[in-house]
Amino acid sequence: MEKNWYVVHTYSGYENKVKLNLEKRIESMGMEDKIFRVIVPEEEETEVKNGKRKTSLKKVFPGYVLTEMIMTDDSWFVVRNTPGVTGFVGSTGAGQKPTPLLPEESERILKRMGVKEQVPEIDFELKETVRVTEGPFANFTGTIENIDTDKLKVKVHVNMFGRETPVELDFNQIEKI
Repeated sequence: MEKNWYVVHTYSGYENKVKLNLEKRIESMGMEDKIFRVIVPEEEETEVKNGKRKTSLKKVFPGYVLTEMIMTDDSWFVVRNTPGVTGFVGSTGAGQKPTPLLPEESERILKRMGVKEQVPEIDFELKETVRVTEGPFANFTGTIENIDTDKLKVKVHVNMFGRETPVELDFNQIEKI
């Protein structure tokens, strides 16, 4: 089961209350391993009134809350029965599980809010010598030939049996020497 973002419909004006209620329920019912983040999509809005600049948070989707969760009967029940929640967006019928947001939809919403997905810090440079920490090439050393920050991959030339062999690895599979 994988985690996805789902859109929860709430009574308008109750988004923050639903977020708090849901976070309390997640904790009290031990659902931290199924329901991860609850977000009220907001963005900063600046307006000038009487010559003074005023910045406030404005709801991007009034009446909706985003929930990152693994959809199971239990997690669905917890969210669905939280006070202020009227249902999930994308449910096709009574008792039907809702449809998650597409990854590009949730990414666009989170970016607009300034929320970044957890991305590992990249502290590697081209031509740097690194050690492979896991996988079939574990404990081999090699030289970084290419860094793809979008896919979080590196191409490392590993010396195997006297030959340079290009290997594509995740950032978390290598370490500095």
